[in-house]
Amino acid sequence: MIETKNIRTVFMGTPDFALATFEGLIEAGLNLVGVYTQPDRPKGRGKKLAAPPVKELALQHDIPVFQPRRLRDEETVAELAELKPDLIVVVAYGQILPQGVLDLPKYGCINVHASLLPRHRGAAPINKVIIDGDEVAGVTTMMMDIGLDTGDMLVKRSLPIFPQETAGQLHDRLALLGREAMAETLARLCAGTLSREVQDDSLSTYAGMMKKEDGCIDWSQDSTTIHNLVRGLDPWPAAYTTLEGQTLKVADTAVCEGSGQAGAVLSADADGVVVACGQGALKINALQLPGKKRLSAADFVRGRALELGTVLGAE
Repeated sequence: MIETKNIRTVFMGTPDFALATFEGLIEAGLNLVGVYTQPDRPKGRGKKLAAPPVKELALQHDIPVFQPRRLRDEETVAELAELKPDLIVVVAYGQILPQGVLDLPKYGCINVHASLLPRHRGAAPINKVIIDGDEVAGVTTMMMDIGLDTGDMLVKRSLPIFPQETAGQLHDRLALLGREAMAETLARLCAGTLSREVQDDSLSTYAGMMKKEDGCIDWSQDSTTIHNLVRGLDPWPAAYTTLEGQTLKVADTAVCEGSGQAGAVLSADADGVVVACGQGALKINALQLPGKKRLSAADFVRGRALELGTVLGAE
C-alpha cells in the first residue's frame, strides 16, 4: 500500500478544465513538488499579461510554478528531473511531453483526457463529441506514451450528453468527471490494483484543434448536423453565417420543421429566427453581429428587420 503523502507529484495543466483535477490532487494530500503550466499570455482589450488558472491556484497553495516555453529543451528536462517526481499528472497542459520526461517518474505520466478513448484523440474532444452527434461523452485516464493520446487506458467515466447541451456546458461537467476518474486512478495506484488496457487503434478518431473557419455554416446540410455544429462550437470559436456581407454568429438553436431554399429565413419574430436547411429547418434564439453583444432573437429582430426569404450565407 502506497501512502499519497509519499508520492512526489508534478502537476502539468493550464486552463480551467485542469482545475478540478488539480484541486482533487491537493485535497488527496499528495506531495506536490511542482506545477508546470504555459507562460502568461496577453489577455483582454488591454493585452495585459494574465496568469493561467492553474498557476493562480498553485500560488494560492504555495506550490512552486514552472512555465517553460518548451518542455523538450534539455535544461527544462534537467530542471524537472531535479524535482525527482514519482508521478506526473497531466491535464490539458498544452505541450507534448518528450520521452525524456515520460521516463522520469517511477509511476509514469498519467493524463486525464476528455473523451472515451480511443474515440476523439486530440486537442478538441469536447467540441468534436457534440459536433459528431454522440449521445455519450466521458473522460479517460491513461498512461502517456510518445504518441498522441495513444497510451494504455486506466479508468473511464462516462455521462450522457443532453440534446441542447453546448461544448461550454459539457466542458464543466467533464472537468468534474475528470477529477473523479483521477481520484479513482490514484486510489488504485496506491492500492496496487491499477490495471492497463491497450487501446484499439482501429476504433480511434481524431479531434483536431478548432479554428474559427470551422464554424462556417453550410445551410445545405440537414438541420440536426447544423444544430450539432452550433452547440459544439459554443462558446468558442462559435458557429456563424453571413447577413448582407456581415459575419453573423448564431447560438442557442433547435431543430424544427420547415422547408425552403437552404439558408432562407422562413420566419423572424420574438419566438426566434427560423432558417431553412438542406433538410428540415433550424430555429435560432441568439444572434450576434461584429462588435455587438449576443442578443436574443426578439431583441435582434427589434433592432434589425429580417425580411422573409433573406438568404443567409449568400455571397
